[in-house]
Amino acid sequence: MSAALALPGIDLTAEHLLSLRHFLRRMPPPHLSDNALPGGMVNRRRGRGLEAADIRHFVEGDDIRLIDRNATARSGKLHVRTVHDERDRTALLMADFRSSMLWGTRRALRSVAAAEALTLLGWRVVAAGGRVALLAFGADEPVIIPPRGRDRGMVAVIGGLVRAHRAALDRLDAPEPPLSDALTLARRMMPSGSSIFLASAMDAPADLDRDALGALHHRCPLTVLHIRDAFETAAPGGAYPFRLADGGGGVARMGEGGDEDSIREILRDWRIDAADLDASLPPEAMADALGYADV
Repeated sequence: MSAALALPGIDLTAEHLLSLRHFLRRMPPPHLSDNALPGGMVNRRRGRGLEAADIRHFVEGDDIRLIDRNATARSGKLHVRTVHDERDRTALLMADFRSSMLWGTRRALRSVAAAEALTLLGWRVVAAGGRVALLAFGADEPVIIPPRGRDRGMVAVIGGLVRAHRAALDRLDAPEPPLSDALTLARRMMPSGSSIFLASAMDAPADLDRDALGALHHRCPLTVLHIRDAFETAAPGGAYPFRLADGGGGVARMGEGGDEDSIREILRDWRIDAADLDASLPPEAMADALGYADV
């Protein structure tokens, strides 16, 4: 990454994301499942649990002791069993770092705001005793962090976010893969019932894939963090020419509804929860806006 991009709001640093933990005080206490035992105290039991919850594709970092021999033999590809306590809470944080997210006109790039929002939710999940996983996708191979709990889990997720974002900045001119590829991967890697938080602008018409969004939401409850730049919401309607670093360009039409109305319609049809977030919001205001999210 060039030195010109190593600026607050453009570069993503682990120190900044780690500091967001302090804003948990601005968010309401997370809700935990009721304890299985009588009484008002929720306690934590050690261990992975004994009941198999699901079988999914193997991803780097999985425990090889959980490889399912039967599913692996049938498919020819590694599969693992997932086991959990009935009170286990697992959340996948999906960060869209494609080239369309790497711009902004105010405080930060949309991609940086997406990482901040996901980090705030991640800290809230581990504070509730849950586990967090990461799927950060852009032009290169996606960065995947398997589910982990406590501070160690969030440190791993933050490292993955920083690594994926810097790789994305190094490939600003790379073609964008469709969002449906990431949605399909998330559906394959997470056990049924996990919570999934997707931070994206969903700009491209191909991103509005009803089938891919619906299939993922049917397997795992999905919440969309719709990241917007202030220019998108406040600019006068009209056609705005733009030019890219590689000499290409085009015309962007602003203030005419269009794709934004389509996004709302799809999310409403599938009953997918969504939160509109302005990338110009400082982290403390973002924490307030995310306070109601059900994790």
